[in-house]
Amino acid sequence: MIIYNVTVNIDYDVHDEWLSWMQEVHIPEVMETGLFHEARIAKILAEEEGGKSYAIQYLCESMEVYEKYRDHFAPVMQQKHTSKFAGKFVAFRTLLKVENSFKK
Repeated sequence: MIIYNVTVNIDYDVHDEWLSWMQEVHIPEVMETGLFHEARIAKILAEEEGGKSYAIQYLCESMEVYEKYRDHFAPVMQQKHTSKFAGKFVAFRTLLKVENSFKK
């Protein structure tokens, strides 16, 4: 299992609009690609000057599936986000490989 993690710091002045757009438009569009099993958005519990930070995580089956998303869908998705919130956010992406999962 691969976790595609996008960490975003969004300016306070567009935070509410951004969060609604992420939940109602962007994340559903990413999920509509059919490549991810699950998505979650988590607020990072740290005080930040100038904005709030979130981790958006998408889970997929393999690196091959992630690479298909990266090559065929990510450029358009990222451009939509950048066009809508240009100059109001900072983002970085991380890939994680799940080695094991534990449940209670």
